[in-house]
Order: sequence, then C-alpha cells, then structure tokens
Amino acid sequence: MLHLHSKHYKISALHTVLFVSVIWANLSRASAKEPNWQVYLDAISEAAANYTSCGGNCTCHSDVITSDLKLWRERGGITNEDMKRGLERSVHYQIIDHKLYRQDKCMFPSRCSGIEHFILEIINDLPDMELGINVHDWPQVMKHSPYPMPILSFSKVAKEHQDIMYPAWTFWAGGPAVWPIYRNGLGRWDLMRKDLKKKDNEFPWEKKQNIGFFRGSRTSSERDPLVLLSRENPDLVDAQYT
Repeated sequence: MLHLHSKHYKISALHTVLFVSVIWANLSRASAKEPNWQVYLDAISEAAANYTSCGGNCTCHSDVITSDLKLWRERGGITNEDMKRGLERSVHYQIIDHKLYRQDKCMFPSRCSGIEHFILEIINDLPDMELGINVHDWPQVMKHSPYPMPILSFSKVAKEHQDIMYPAWTFWAGGPAVWPIYRNGLGRWDLMRKDLKKKDNEFPWEKKQNIGFFRGSRTSSERDPLVLLSRENPDLVDAQYT
C-alpha cells in the first residue's frame, strides 16, 4: 500500500448545462422544419422548469446517500466477503490513524489523484476505514446481482445499479484531455470556473457560433456517428477525437 500525503494544490454539472444549451439552440432552429424534435424540446423545458438549486450546504444529496446505503443497512452491514468481491473491481484505499493508503496499481493515476485530494482535505476527521473506489466511467454493480459489492462510483443509473455514489474526481484532476488547450486533462475546477466566467463575459450568447462542439477520446464506437456527421456537415457540428 502507498502512503499518500496531503498536496498543496487545491467537471461537472456545468459541462452538462453547456452541452444542453448547444443542443437547445440547434433543436430550436430545427424544430420548425423537423416537428419530431418537439419531444426533446418539451423534455428540456420540463427539466429546466423543475430544476431546484442545491445551495451551498449540499443537503440535496442526502437522499442519494440514504438510498445508496439502504441495502447495506438491511443486510446488517458489510462483510469481509462483500469487501473482497468489491476490491476486485475497484481501487483499494485504507485510512489508518488519519493516514491514507492506496494499493500500488491505479489504472488512471490522475483520477486517483483527484480522489486523494478530497479525502486528504478531511483526513483528520475520518475514522479508520477501508474503501473500494471505482475510477472507471461506468458503474460496477448491477441492481439485482445476487452478490452485492460496496463499491463507490461517480455515476450510475439508479434503477439499474447499486453502486454507492461519490463526487467525481474531475472537480480536481483526471478530467478529459481537450487537445490542444487542456493537454493534461481538465481539472482544477476552481480555476476553470473563473476562466469560464471570463470567457462568458467576452463572448455573450449572441456572439457564439450556432454549432455543436465535442472533443473527447474514442472510448465507445457510439461516438463515431457524431464525428462522421461533423466531417460531412461542419457547419452543424465540430466534433473530433483527441
């Protein structure tokens, strides 16, 4: 196990908002000619109308935590066998005497760095514990699996998975590389949001180009049609692999 010390450097839902804004603009333009888009326009309008800000104390997340831990309360806790199964699909962390340890191997070092940053911020308040943290982009535990595993993941479909949710590492490190601007990956969200605010003032909505934009790695063939569409219709979408 590696002993991890605190580091001296201190995305997100906003990425989703920006993406949806672009889609909204293009769908609004297309809706007059393509009435089939209306179902999506209605869904976006409904989501925007029902959105409620969480506020600064994050109490809106308590229901998620309560729901995710319900299974383990009903089972009477986590057994050694549960933990052993979970560690086969996650990165093993331990907190002992307010010191953080991690297994040697981490498939995505920058993602582990982001996780460790946040744990180390509160390490002095944490009791001894053992954790299995998933650093992949997808959840690990199916909802109706006969062998549940206490794995912490940053994403899941609530009706399909029983992973325990945690905040994504991308708020600090390990985000996607966006060539050539962010060659080492998006991170330092504290700095990114300042830059976004600056650019937002520099380029108000009426100055923005009315096209979709995507940069990312080819983690799935499902992204290929978007890139191919970009090559055929560059005035509609600018999509490239990094």
